Amino acid sequence: MTNGRILIIDDDEKLNALLREYLGQFGYETESVLSPGEGLQRIRRQCPDLVILDVMLPDMDGFEVCREIRKDCHVPVIMLTARGDVTDRIVGLEMGADDYLPKPFEPRELVARIQAILRRQASRDDVVRVGGLIVNMDQQTVILKGEPVLLTTLEFNLLAVFIRYRGRVLSRDRIMDALRGLEWSAFDRSVDVLISRLRHKLNDDPRNPHWIRTIHGSGYKFIGDDDEPVS
Repeated sequence: MTNGRILIIDDDEKLNALLREYLGQFGYETESVLSPGEGLQRIRRQCPDLVILDVMLPDMDGFEVCREIRKDCHVPVIMLTARGDVTDRIVGLEMGADDYLPKPFEPRELVARIQAILRRQASRDDVVRVGGLIVNMDQQTVILKGEPVLLTTLEFNLLAVFIRYRGRVLSRDRIMDALRGLEWSAFDRSVDVLISRLRHKLNDDPRNPHWIRTIHGSGYKFIGDDDEPVS
């Protein structure tokens, strides 16, 4: 039995071979492709459990590939890059990446991040209703006023954190801690970018919020009403 199916999209053939062998030792069924086009075709045929995506690719960069992936499935995406600056990390998050690892990296750290992402997905087992929002933690689906909302894994994780601590003010540090597994910096805008993306998908106006309220100087608070379990 495999621990999960992983697709690597990277034009570094030697790195791909090393990762396939290393991840195989941890029970992952891993395949790799060298071009973004082939990677997207594989995902459309059968969505894997996780994608490892290089930023510097021929024909189409990893950010654009990530955007295309998000049109087809919710698969978690870990981006790899030789450029580890804050701007790249923010762009990756805006495109829908779930984690970001600069090269060179320790393979064991990559495994730890993969395990953390897949463990969070496997731990969801209930459905929660908050006002007009229905969140299926097991299937990782969201319905807002009868319409499905397409969230990335990281956006869904953030929503799950907000629901878990509904009515409490969460600082950026608390949110970063709850979303452990992603390399955050307290001095960049990663958390704000992620919250902005979630607000946009929930049609939430920060000036007149229905779901996420900014508490100036403190953080954010999830609001809403009629919270009840749904069988």
